[in-house]
Amino acid sequence: MKPKCFLTRKLPQPAMDRFSLTFDLSVNPDDRVLTKDEIVSGVRDTDILACLLTDTIDADIMDAGKNLKGISNYAVGYNNIDVVAATARKLPVCNTPGVLTDTTADMAWALIFSVARRVVESDTYTRAGKFKGWGPLHFLGGDISGAVLGIIGAGRIGTAIAKRAAGFNMTILYTDFQPNLSLEETTGAKFVNQKELLKTADFVSLHVPLNKETRHLISAPELEMMKSTAYLINTARGPIVDEIALIKALNTNVIAGAGLDVYELEPELTPGLAKCTNAVLTPHIASASVQTRTKMGLLCVENAIAMYEGRKPKHIVNPEVLGKI
Repeated sequence: MKPKCFLTRKLPQPAMDRFSLTFDLSVNPDDRVLTKDEIVSGVRDTDILACLLTDTIDADIMDAGKNLKGISNYAVGYNNIDVVAATARKLPVCNTPGVLTDTTADMAWALIFSVARRVVESDTYTRAGKFKGWGPLHFLGGDISGAVLGIIGAGRIGTAIAKRAAGFNMTILYTDFQPNLSLEETTGAKFVNQKELLKTADFVSLHVPLNKETRHLISAPELEMMKSTAYLINTARGPIVDEIALIKALNTNVIAGAGLDVYELEPELTPGLAKCTNAVLTPHIASASVQTRTKMGLLCVENAIAMYEGRKPKHIVNPEVLGKI
């Protein structure tokens, strides 16, 4: 008899096939986020819970899964899961890092170019039939080549961002809880404190996890430190940025613009954000390539199988439970 797995949303087909090969799979048939009650119902008789970053997995859900042996999250971040509660219940929690590093870095760069060169604004203008010919003052934006890039969070994705910046002859500044010597050696990046980075950078790109320390890491004081010609890029987690403060900064030209793929109240937008024409807004698609989303799914399955079999998963965020499996 196959072990049971409850999957909260359909994944790319190769991952679905792999799940079905190994597990007696129960999956949400609808392309929507499940309610808490629906997830509780789904985990009652399952061995593995496979969930997404849009699912809030708390102690109530864990306790409903009497046979639950682990939680496999289809995401790099895991702030949607109460890891402390999972650890107390000896439940391993896994994520899917690494496979989406380059794809997310590419998306951050897409936002950099889109907001600096006003691609979305000018596209809308052209489609509306307003383009009547070239003009020397039409849609003036900011240069990327030769500019200063500031990276907050120099992990996998931050490092990938920096490597791409080298190709545009940019000066690279970064800040983190400790220096990344490998990053410095490969890109010439300079480690600075956050205040210096914000005051100096033409582009500030965020790549930190969401936790108590990073919630509203960028708020009014930080935005006011930035150049009036600078741009803020966020492909990490929405609540890292105080969006009320950001909207005010965008409307009063405290900064030149922002490129956002994640939102503080996701999937809702903070009132006023959609009206900011100097912001490029995308619907959390940084990892949305066919290849990457498929790799994430296959890694999610691999983690699920390892947890059920009592082996060490490839990526576990609470390894202290390993001795208790």
